[in-house]
Amino acid sequence: MELPLFPLHTVLCPGVALPLKVFEERYRAMIGRCLELDQPFGVVLIRDGREVGPGANSIATVGTMAEIREASKHSDGRYDLLVVGTRRFRIESVTVGRTPYLVGEVTELDEPVGDPELAGRMTTEVTQRFVRYLALLQPAAGEDAAEIDVQVEVDVEEDDSDEGEVVASRGASGSGAEVRVAIPDDPTVLSYLLSGIIQVDQPRRQALLEADTTVDRIDELLRLIDREITLLERRLRNYSVDPRSVAIRRN
Repeated sequence: MELPLFPLHTVLCPGVALPLKVFEERYRAMIGRCLELDQPFGVVLIRDGREVGPGANSIATVGTMAEIREASKHSDGRYDLLVVGTRRFRIESVTVGRTPYLVGEVTELDEPVGDPELAGRMTTEVTQRFVRYLALLQPAAGEDAAEIDVQVEVDVEEDDSDEGEVVASRGASGSGAEVRVAIPDDPTVLSYLLSGIIQVDQPRRQALLEADTTVDRIDELLRLIDREITLLERRLRNYSVDPRSVAIRRN
């Protein structure tokens, strides 16, 4: 299938919401087309190059389809968007020049879990570690740092239709210190949720996105969260949220 591509210096994971400000003419044309046809576009990580001007020299081959949930158009043609990641895809080829923006021939990727029993046990373990990680993100007594407001809902109702979609919004509010998250039971949904919001650099987040199975992804998450917990327990890391995770993206 063909999919318009939006290269960014960020990784969008399935189930995570991402606000965007679109002002470049080529991407305004792309968004207008997507809204007209009610179709998604693909968010892909820029490995080398810029988001504006000449653009990316190299992009990742695995990205995430972005559904437009909210769109506001300004009088000068700019768009404010809220998109939500849905399905992963792999880029098979890219067409340049037919449109002002890149168009990829993409294949939707399956979501193999791996060993279901192991995935279930790992889901419980990573949830417990993540709750510990969130607690440690709060500044300790006497430390001069902005408190990070985190609310965790461990049990998600069965009839919650938004489960795994906008449970984590990266940068939707004006405060970079506020993170609100509901933790789903589904191992795959959980693995993408945590991949989208833990504080890691974009190459590591991309590696999580590209993991072959849910079990592989959670296994890597456990290693990353354990590392973060160790640093936080020793107070060796900053308390501010990664700016790439909270800033409103601008193309």
